Amino acid sequence: MKSPWPAMLAALLLIPTSAYAASPVPAPAPAATDHQAETATISQGLVESNHAGYTGTGFVNYDNLTGSYVQFTVTAASAGPASLTFRFANGTTTDRPMTITVNGTAVATGKSFPGTGAWSTWQDATLNTTLVAGSNTIRATATTANGGPNLDRLQVGAPSDTELPTAPGQPVCSDITFNALTLSWPASTDNVGVVAYDIYNQGQKIAEAANPPGSPYRLTGLRPNARYELSVFGRDAAGNVSPTSPEAICTTTADPGDPTPPSAPGQPTVSGVGQTTATVSWPASTDNRGVTQYDIRNANNAVLDTTTGTPPATSKQLTALACNTSYTVHIVAKDAAGNTSATSPTTTFTTGACAGGNNPATPTQISSGWSIPWDIAWAPDGSFALVTERDTFKVFRISKNGSGKTQVGTVPNSVTTDGEGGLMGLAFSPTWNGGTDQQVFFMHTASEGNRIARMNFNGTALSGYSTVFGGMRKNRYHNGGRIRFGPDGFLYIAIGDSQQSNLAQDRNALNGKILRITKTGAAAPGNPFGTAIYSYGHRNPQGLAWDSAGRLWSSELGNSSVDELNLIQPGKNYGWPTCEGTCSTTGMTNPKRTWSVSSASPSGLAYANGALFMAALRGQRMWRITLSGETVGTVTSHWPGTYGRLRAVTKIPGENAIWFTTTNADNNGGQPDGSDRLLRSNLTTGKN
Repeated sequence: MKSPWPAMLAALLLIPTSAYAASPVPAPAPAATDHQAETATISQGLVESNHAGYTGTGFVNYDNLTGSYVQFTVTAASAGPASLTFRFANGTTTDRPMTITVNGTAVATGKSFPGTGAWSTWQDATLNTTLVAGSNTIRATATTANGGPNLDRLQVGAPSDTELPTAPGQPVCSDITFNALTLSWPASTDNVGVVAYDIYNQGQKIAEAANPPGSPYRLTGLRPNARYELSVFGRDAAGNVSPTSPEAICTTTADPGDPTPPSAPGQPTVSGVGQTTATVSWPASTDNRGVTQYDIRNANNAVLDTTTGTPPATSKQLTALACNTSYTVHIVAKDAAGNTSATSPTTTFTTGACAGGNNPATPTQISSGWSIPWDIAWAPDGSFALVTERDTFKVFRISKNGSGKTQVGTVPNSVTTDGEGGLMGLAFSPTWNGGTDQQVFFMHTASEGNRIARMNFNGTALSGYSTVFGGMRKNRYHNGGRIRFGPDGFLYIAIGDSQQSNLAQDRNALNGKILRITKTGAAAPGNPFGTAIYSYGHRNPQGLAWDSAGRLWSSELGNSSVDELNLIQPGKNYGWPTCEGTCSTTGMTNPKRTWSVSSASPSGLAYANGALFMAALRGQRMWRITLSGETVGTVTSHWPGTYGRLRAVTKIPGENAIWFTTTNADNNGGQPDGSDRLLRSNLTTGKN
């Protein structure tokens, strides 16, 4: 909790007093005080005015060397917390981190002052500290040979708000109809004030309760006879998002005003059959109120694709089919009441032969009885692998030939989030040998957030435990979780935005990033910003894999539009939340390939012999993605709907084959514990 400073603590936003208000209306804040850099004490720097946009009479251009500094003298009326806001410009693409000291004590080491795009583009970098009554000395010292940025001024004001609201209480559904329900929950509390509540169904935001912020809230536009898994998050004016509420599971009713289903669609026809595509067309259904949706389903009644609208289209190109596969499809129609028609007649077609080699053959089962196996890591000698289970926190050893599945321990301090958190990624030290090097690394959710932990593994049992790296927020969803040692020997971490999307663009926050650290938890040498951050602007990356040229690729779950495959390069901004998928925003890097969330929702990623293999959760398939340098080539879909949700995938060392796991025992799969499997697929050189 923050310590109050009566002379400075105040509201960032006024909230009307009402039955919905989450906290009292605070008093307005006093104005901040400005301290111009050109009038401060300067060591190894010059006052200049050759770049536009500065305040005062100029700015300080630091000399390009370690130890150059600007020092301010600040008078505080009383002792207490304060915010320090440095206005700076950095026209390079290289971060120029500085250490900030207050009265001789470092309060921020290596604080990021990243590139701003131009020397005339000014930005703010803010941190909280505590001042003494009277005179205070504040120094900003360059920590690299590049020196500091151009520094315009220091602004001292009320402490910035970094405190999260508390989690809302248990939501309750009432007044449920076929297309709406009322959701109520006990309020969050916050040091300044809650301004909104975000309502999620599983991992997707579906509503925002604001103006005034609070319950009850009427959710409308819902689907009839549909199950909703609802959770609530409090948000304050500074953008801080609370931990999750408990979940409320509610099901809408059937529409009582329309019991009549649409008529069955007519005989479908197929044209334009390719390797992974085919166009299906059909005569329209009729309905007393109007058809709103058609589902194209396979012989197992799984939905291959959908058309919607008023009326919906009666033709659809399927783009996520498996190559060299026979399909028998039929069509069903739906109306706004959720009524489903009888099925159309069926039609059968076969997609084209799989192009090239390296196609995954029909899988064989390696072992069963798993409960959400989240990650697989091979020992450096390739003789066996370790596998984590997300919600049990257990770690298993299994031999390369698939025999000897044995629990070797659990990871202490792991907790679930009743969503996507728990025991997730693991990685062997690159020099692990079971003797002189026994280090194995895990990413797991703990009480305070997400951690990287190190344990010892002698080949038989796990022992010891130490935290290597922390500071990564957790939430019910968007925890990322994959860790991998790269070809350079450093540990890469995929961490989601923890359902606070603004963190993805904040280079002083760890969430929404791919991180790169040493085995001791330090920022790896050569990182683009002098911190642990390697790339940023990510929503929920979960797959990491390097191709044969050492290029890093990552699979990432989108929100409601598209999922992404990204080529990761140091210092690049991958766009979230400004962009989901491809966009034209300057300074943001577009994905190399996107998919609809219904056909992907990717997790694990592996590289084998010229292609990436991407496991799909909601899409319930394996995607094969051929690469030609930095370009994505042929993309094929394999086993859609056959094995359910797929999570981890890895190449078997020394063999042209992959292992992959199902994840049907998770909340979205709905299967019982022990229902998941580990499977193997040989990579063929011809047809499947």
